[in-house]
Amino acid sequence: MLFNSIDFAFFLPIVFILYWFVTYKNLRFQNVLLLVASYFFYACWDYRFLFLLVFSTFLDYLTGLKIHEAESRKKKLFWLWLSISVNLGFLGVFKYYNFFASSFANALIHIGLKANLGTINVILPVGISFYTFHGLSYILDIYKNKIKPVRDFIEYSVFVSFFPLLVAGPIERATHLLPQIQKKRYFDYSKAIDGLRQILWGLFKKIVIADNCAEYANQIFNHSSDYSGSTLVLGALFFTFQIYCDFSGYSDIALGTARIFGIELLRNFAFPYFSRDIAEFWRRWHISLSSWFRDYLYIPLGGSKGGAWFKVRNTLIIFVVSGFWHGANLTFIVWGLLNAIYFIPLLLLNKNRTNLGIIAQGKCLPNFKEFLQMSFTFGITVFAWIFFRANSLEQAVNYISGIFSKSTFSIPEFTGSENFLSLVFLIFLFLIIEWVGREQQYAIAKLGLNWYKPIRWAIYYSLIFAIFYYGGKEQQFIYFQF
Repeated sequence: MLFNSIDFAFFLPIVFILYWFVTYKNLRFQNVLLLVASYFFYACWDYRFLFLLVFSTFLDYLTGLKIHEAESRKKKLFWLWLSISVNLGFLGVFKYYNFFASSFANALIHIGLKANLGTINVILPVGISFYTFHGLSYILDIYKNKIKPVRDFIEYSVFVSFFPLLVAGPIERATHLLPQIQKKRYFDYSKAIDGLRQILWGLFKKIVIADNCAEYANQIFNHSSDYSGSTLVLGALFFTFQIYCDFSGYSDIALGTARIFGIELLRNFAFPYFSRDIAEFWRRWHISLSSWFRDYLYIPLGGSKGGAWFKVRNTLIIFVVSGFWHGANLTFIVWGLLNAIYFIPLLLLNKNRTNLGIIAQGKCLPNFKEFLQMSFTFGITVFAWIFFRANSLEQAVNYISGIFSKSTFSIPEFTGSENFLSLVFLIFLFLIIEWVGREQQYAIAKLGLNWYKPIRWAIYYSLIFAIFYYGGKEQQFIYFQF
């Protein structure tokens, strides 16, 4: 079930009514309702993989109890590695087996050997990377004595499979979400309205900006050899806005949906395209994943302690793993390596934590230095996204070669240009709204709250009109494939 579908438009109000008007007096009934709704939400995509979600949930629930009850470190490690091995095993089979099998076969061919390693034809279960990381963080926190295991299986199951975050995050922590599931929740009108406002903004980003950018980005990337360098630049820019509005739009809808049920999820985006360096970008982009890798991989590896080589090694590992997490393709690994190359000079010069605040905070516009920093960071980010979007390294290299050609100075031309100017205007308007709201949790959190009521509602109705006018495509969210 997609957030931008008619099905979800019926599903959400039904669950909301049952949650606040039928089960509101009993916390356990509320949690059971959320669990049933979450499993139904997931089964609407493909019920066959519901078993995998339930099995993974039960495995981590059981191993969490066993780790806590084990009297020796050896037994704790046994249960810890059992959970890690099984979880990563499922992830490896469904997401990475074909990649490793074909890569190994190609490597043997280069040394004169031939191997016929079979591949498996299976659909990647939606959300497997996200709920796997939910479970892993839970058992790792138990092993480190940061939390105690949950005895109530329903509560733990809701933590893993809460439908707003089930298929594309944010990647929650047990220390943050479980206490909210375990305590009584009361309806808060102001929070519910704020949640609806964030859902509205998320739908606008997804349907109006991302889906329309996708049409041009797909057209240009899929036929990149037919276009001039200037058109290829536009294709990269369209994908840059597509992936941000698609994924952050999903996160806005997820956070807003959770809020109307009285639950606060972790923030996942903080206006990353206004960053002044790549380190700031990664503190603002997919925050829940970046912080997960920091806490469960980077710090255990030693973090930034030690010499320069030690720092470089750990940084390379983090970015390569992050790239590989996104998909079994060399393009993602190169994308990760490229971001590591961007990041390492800042780390070695101790400038990776220079820009911690909000750009031009309290001001209308950035100063000239901030504008140059923001433009440079945005430019290298766009360049890296080419590898992320390309189907192969060969296509990415050819795409970049096309950009760095004489045709880059020509006038862009491609089919479907009649809607081009309206989309450019929408992107420009979107950037203005994001800039004005950059100090808030999401762009329209405070927009117009103190204005004359008819004007404020005119803004909301304008967003709704744009959603219906540009909608109807129901395109899947990009991060469903990760």
